Amino acid sequence: MSVIVHKTADGREFVRTPDHAFEELPDFPYAPNYVEIDGLRMHYVDEGPRNGQVVLLLHGQPDWSYLYRKMIPLIVAAGHRVIVPDMIGMGRSDKPTNKDTHTIYAHAGWWKAMIDALELKDITLFGQDWGGFTSLMVVAQHPECFQRVMVSNCGLWLMPDPILNVPQGINREDYPVDADAKVRTFDDFVADCNAKGYLKEDMSDFFLAWMRYALTGPELKASDNLRRDFGGIELTVDEVRAYDAPFPDEIFMTGIRTLPSMGSLIDTQRSLADWEALKTFDKPFLTLFGQFDMLVGSEKTQNTLIANVPGAAGLSHDRIPAGHFIQESQGPEVARRLIEFMAAH
Repeated sequence: MSVIVHKTADGREFVRTPDHAFEELPDFPYAPNYVEIDGLRMHYVDEGPRNGQVVLLLHGQPDWSYLYRKMIPLIVAAGHRVIVPDMIGMGRSDKPTNKDTHTIYAHAGWWKAMIDALELKDITLFGQDWGGFTSLMVVAQHPECFQRVMVSNCGLWLMPDPILNVPQGINREDYPVDADAKVRTFDDFVADCNAKGYLKEDMSDFFLAWMRYALTGPELKASDNLRRDFGGIELTVDEVRAYDAPFPDEIFMTGIRTLPSMGSLIDTQRSLADWEALKTFDKPFLTLFGQFDMLVGSEKTQNTLIANVPGAAGLSHDRIPAGHFIQESQGPEVARRLIEFMAAH
């Protein structure tokens, strides 16, 4: 396909998925909205009354705002304003082509810039996966932006121990896409991890392998990751198309390939400062994790948050029958819990 490579004012190259890739997606009738962040266009869904309480729903990798299609209408029906952005590099947002673009610190900065640009106040945050890891950094350093927080299958990378203990300082250029790789598809990747014994209580080896596969796998597809969720997810043909829509060609895939390796680019001092700051957050803080998420949804991660964040005390934390992509498998239930949380706190 013919691709136009754009440049920011300071010379950073990026691509923009054509609008036609997002036509006629099932259960996603929402008009696109855009805000410029750091010279890049960030897409967001904005539904519900403008005077309603602001609910900010943040996704992770390898998905986009489509992940929240089962939650948006229920939260809007409860009278709230729902804002669902796409991470830079994902969904309908612009996609920088430089492999070094994506760090947790860059994404946290972009979330804060978006909040400021849209003048969002008294936010109710729901974050999951990298959307949770990166937005909790904003919660830690800018608690004044938030009225309450609900998270699923995430934490901060250091609490103070690492969520997943992987080697630091990866050079992404050392891991080009390998057209001749034996581990080609996500099914190949999981089978290889099973054979090597990586699926165990400590998933650090699995995550290290996932970082490398995401960078190198010649048949990496967003929808495959969704369908191989630890809890088991069935997608229709059209839903598969929707999850893959942002990435019609290799040049659009820098984000989906490099987000996992953000876990190998951690500034220890900065991340520990975020943890110490989060330990002072005393506004309502609810956790709802998936029972079957072996990766970042462990009871250890959830209990560490509950035990250390003051705002978590006395709330109805829970683990429900879901895997990592809890919005896909249990979207209506997650929305119901979020609405009840807002009403009670």
